[in-house]
Amino acid sequence: MVDITHKSNTLRTATAQAIVKVSSQETIEAIENKTVPKGDVFSMSKAAGLLGVKKTPDLLPDCHPMPIEYTGIEFVIDGLEIQVLVTVKTIYKTGVEVEAMHGASIVALNMYDMLKPIDKGIEIHHIKLLEKTGGKSSFKDKFRRDLIAAVIVCSDSISEGKKEDKAGKAIIAKLEACGVAIQDYIIIPDEKEIIQEKARYYQTQGVDLIIYTGGTGLSQRDVTPEALKPLLDRTIPGIEEAIRKYGQDRMPYAMLSRSLAGTIKNSLVLALPGSTNGARESMDAIFPSLLHVFRILKGARHD
Repeated sequence: MVDITHKSNTLRTATAQAIVKVSSQETIEAIENKTVPKGDVFSMSKAAGLLGVKKTPDLLPDCHPMPIEYTGIEFVIDGLEIQVLVTVKTIYKTGVEVEAMHGASIVALNMYDMLKPIDKGIEIHHIKLLEKTGGKSSFKDKFRRDLIAAVIVCSDSISEGKKEDKAGKAIIAKLEACGVAIQDYIIIPDEKEIIQEKARYYQTQGVDLIIYTGGTGLSQRDVTPEALKPLLDRTIPGIEEAIRKYGQDRMPYAMLSRSLAGTIKNSLVLALPGSTNGARESMDAIFPSLLHVFRILKGARHD
């Protein structure tokens, strides 16, 4: 199965349809009057559809098991055609399109099975997805496309050439994947004055995203949050909470990170963990959704 461990839960919905076409008005009347020999067609087919939605990962090998939090099944009669509509909702990391289409298929097949003794001309048509929401596809047009970033690695050992930077490069890779241009990438020691000077400099240069990695732990040299807090006009606690929640779901020490988020005028400043995994997971937790902030800070225009 596809790896979805890096994704965050969001509300996902999908609506699928199937068309069941019968050959006579008598069949429609038998359904409506509940005189079909095998029983109430709509009620029994709805029950079958509910089971079909739930059983999707048991039958399709690449589908992830997931909590199905709502399934709605409707029938719309139009002449000799019956439109089956199946809507599925979940709060999870991946969508429910296949579940909705599988449910619609099972409803249609159960209707066929129940009606075939009285109608030999039944046909099933147009099993397809009508709509889906949630995930990247629902938010891909919400972000500006003209943003620039500076990535600042705070580390005594890396600045002295004793270690190789990987966290900063992981941040850059995520930014580039989100369409953010990199204006600068530098390595500095864990010195409060230098950290502050770089934030002021990049803000005056009009850099949209100023991202620090390192110095958010609890050692005596971890001073990035203390350096940045006095410079911030406003903090954004929700970003900090999202980072720690995402990390805590993956390892028990994420709660010890002192990640920071806030603004200096129209620049967004982030202080992220210095470990490679910590930096990468922090970026996965908040990007690209975080970029929506610039539609507020810089206006709604985007290229």
